[in-house]
Amino acid sequence: MTTPHRWAGAIAGLLFACTGIAQAQTGPQTVPLWPAGHLPTNVTGPEQVGNEGSALGAVTRIAEPRMEIYRPAQPNGTAVLILGGGGYFRIQVGTAAAPMAQWLASIGTTAAVLYYRLPGDGWPAVAPFQDGQRAVRLLRSQADTLGIDPQQIGVMGSSAGANLGGILATRFDHDFYPALDAADRASARPDFLAMLYPVVSLQAPLDTTRSRRELGTQSDAVAAYSVESHVRADMPPVFLVHAADDPIADVGHSLTMFNATRAQGVPAEMHIFERGGHSWGLGRPGALVAQWPRLFATWARSHGFMQGAPVSLQPLLGNTAPAPATDVPDEDIDDADGD
Repeated sequence: MTTPHRWAGAIAGLLFACTGIAQAQTGPQTVPLWPAGHLPTNVTGPEQVGNEGSALGAVTRIAEPRMEIYRPAQPNGTAVLILGGGGYFRIQVGTAAAPMAQWLASIGTTAAVLYYRLPGDGWPAVAPFQDGQRAVRLLRSQADTLGIDPQQIGVMGSSAGANLGGILATRFDHDFYPALDAADRASARPDFLAMLYPVVSLQAPLDTTRSRRELGTQSDAVAAYSVESHVRADMPPVFLVHAADDPIADVGHSLTMFNATRAQGVPAEMHIFERGGHSWGLGRPGALVAQWPRLFATWARSHGFMQGAPVSLQPLLGNTAPAPATDVPDEDIDDADGD
């Protein structure tokens, strides 16, 4: 196991042990996105979870898209839909999305990890956007049951998941699928958007990611899924965080998004760290990028989200920065051997 992933596992274990929330005993609640029999059988065979290298904890072959909902003991009314990255050919759940959900639940925020269909598995390019839009609507339609405020539902995406979140936040009035039931009458607009080391654009010169390749099966993918092209004044506020030395999703993605939001008058906050690479999840204890959870929580509260009784905003321990990582998970790199 590589050093970054040992840290990720340690962080996940620490969070899981310390949250004191219900799922520590019962596990997260699973909510299917679609009625049984609604989806074609594009993917057959068992779902797979990676067990080594940059694939550690990453999920592929998703045939049954769903949410895993982490419910806090004392909910503050806010919910966050978590969209893990992985270049649209896998989803980093074990080392990124699940620890994020555990941390959010530990500070009173309901968190839902989305298992969305992957173009890399043979699903059409629009499939993850259908799943994401359906998930937002389901959360809003089930707000009473979940103990959340239907006007406090945000999305948090990392890498390719941030591309997905960005499209949900900018094209919320575009129906990516025909309405099925009463849940689809709910608004699909998220109330806030967090983008972590995001893939924003599919346009040159930022078109070097695996996301661009996997979404390219759709003829108009560049126009449809380049987030900056859809930024609009009535979209939700945006939180951006990136590392300047990211070798996979160039920091230009976040800069492009920030400039686009400024041009439209959309509230946005951006943090660029000197180093950190890519796919760092919560961040290793003591690393520069490990500051982002506190920064995000403070930002969210400044916009009226994640309110409630004061709780600790520092889930990570350690005062000494670790040695720089010698390898970087290439979850979105655009080459034949990469993720």
